[in-house]
This record gives sequence, structure tokens and C-alpha cells, in this order.
Amino acid sequence: MPFAPPSGPARSEAWALGPAELARRLHASGEATFAALQRPWRWQGGRPDVSERIWAGLSQIGCALPRIVAQRASEDGSHKLLLALPSRSAGEDYVELVHMPRDVRNARVTLCLSSQVGCALGCRFCATAALGLERHLSAGEIVAQVLLAVHELGPRHPHELTLVFMGMGEPLHNLEQVARAIQTLALPEGLGLPARRITVSTAGLVPQITELARMSPRPLLAVSLNATTDELRSELMPINRRYPLAQLRSALERYPCRARERITIEYVLLAGVNDTPADAARLADFCAPFPHQINLIPFNGHQHAPYRAPSEAALEAFVHAVLQRRPSVLSVRRSRGRDIAAACGQLAGAVS
Repeated sequence: MPFAPPSGPARSEAWALGPAELARRLHASGEATFAALQRPWRWQGGRPDVSERIWAGLSQIGCALPRIVAQRASEDGSHKLLLALPSRSAGEDYVELVHMPRDVRNARVTLCLSSQVGCALGCRFCATAALGLERHLSAGEIVAQVLLAVHELGPRHPHELTLVFMGMGEPLHNLEQVARAIQTLALPEGLGLPARRITVSTAGLVPQITELARMSPRPLLAVSLNATTDELRSELMPINRRYPLAQLRSALERYPCRARERITIEYVLLAGVNDTPADAARLADFCAPFPHQINLIPFNGHQHAPYRAPSEAALEAFVHAVLQRRPSVLSVRRSRGRDIAAACGQLAGAVS
């Protein structure tokens, strides 16, 4: 019986299929085939170690990997991969992901994943925003990012892997496909990633935060805040005009955090814009009603935004003002990959 091609043009569809669906489409052992797809350290010749017959069937139902257009290495050990995906019309679309090994006692790798080609939200400090939204990534394209990066750069075991949806795009704008990808990556027949090692970051889509809370498995939540008044946040992040700070905080207060779980509040510091002691005090007050950790991110420069990072003295003063206002778990993110435009806010899917 001939293999039927996928109904749509998403050539990476099969990477997000579970064992039962693979078995139905391939008339083969779904669990064994899924394990081959989802264990990239066992691949041979850049593809799953399956028979030619099975691979032909997988290819027909949409199992093409993204093409690596470019790979850049940072002085800090990070790598940025520029990937080409088949366009929905003609040609190719481009997304970037970042591979960040951590030199700790137990080896760890964090992958910063993209969920869209471009982004619709228009945050003024973000390079991706300059692209506008081209399209959502499918669940299969998201899963394929992970598997391709792990095959190319490691790690060699899933317990060493952490995923953050903080690359190109707004993950909650594409929640259906992001959720499906997470479910696939969590299946024990494959990578078996626990939810506590997957973080989804949002600019503040309030209804989708409520949907995320009902997910199973449910990843950790991070919120990109970046301002503490509606006037400034609406200027920096147009999504605030639809879901202002009071609505966002109410959603975070209702969010069902598990034991020892905290919501990460990301705050990009822009010199002379949002870095005053008054901003710091309001930030501490905003976070007080829910379990949280504050992640301060000095702005990473790029050609699409006129801002600059605060001085070290201003950064230290901001930290002090937050902690003086209220006790908080607080860290300063020294972004990885700044020298290769791979840091927070710098991804733009550029082809040079």
C-alpha cells in the first residue's frame, strides 16, 4: 500500500507524531520508529537509524529536517544555528536557535528555541519584532529544531538538556503547536523531558497564560515585563494596550504554581528609560502577590533599536532598590552569545 503524503505543506510534520499515529500512517512499529526519531544521538548519517523502507515512508509523511544555513560560535561557548525551513508558498523561511552549554559540575545544555518566523507583537527593543510575523512554526518544525541541535552539538543524554522558548516569536501566539511539541518531547519513548526543564516565555498574552496553566505536561512560565507603568509598557510593548498590567498581574496571581515553582519575571533594562529607583520599587510591588524570581537583563544592542544598556553602577543601584523594597529571588542575566548576535532580543533570522 503506498504511503500517503501529508495533507499540508509542513514537511516536518512527522517529527511531532506520537507512536500510535506513526504506526497508523506507516503500517510499522510505531514505538520503535518514534524512539528512532526522538533519540538523535543514535542517528546515522544525519538521520534516524531506520531502514530505508521506513525512512522513505517517513519522508513521504513529512520528516525532512531543517537545513543548517550557518553556524556561528561565540567566545563563551554558545553556538547560533540559522535554519532554513520550507516556506508555505515558495522558497525558504529562516529561524535561529541558540545552543548554550553550561560549565557546571553536572554538564547542562540550554537550547533557546524559536516558535515563529518573525513576530507580530512589535516590542521596540527586540530585533525579531522588526521582521513582523511571517508564519507560525508547526509542532514538527519545533521538535526538529531540538533534535537537529542535539545531534549536531549535544548533549548526549536528555537529562543534560533544558529548553527555553525565548527565541524568535511569541510562543503563546502559537500555543497549540508549542503545546503539541512539548508533549512530543516529553514522551518517555523519546527524549522524556520533564516539564520542569522546559520554560515558555511570553510578552503577556493573558488568555493564553490561562490556557498554559491547564497544559499537561505544563512547562515553567516566564513573563517579559520590561516596564512598570502602563504608559511606558504600552510604548515599549504594544500588547500592553490589549492586556494592561493589572490584567497581567491578575492572571499571574491565579496561575497554579506547583511546590517550589516560581514565575520568572524578565526585565530588560534600558538606560534612561526603565531603570530608575521608582521603576525598581514598582517592579518589586508588581511581583509581590505571586511566587516569582526576577531576571534582570541589560539590553543587548542591535541595529533595530536605539537603546543602550545601563552602566554597572546603575544596574547595581536598580538591584539594590528592588531588594530594599521587598525580598525577592533576583538574578542578573549576563546574556550568552552577544558577540555573535545570539543574545536575548538579538535574533532576526538573518542570511548574510
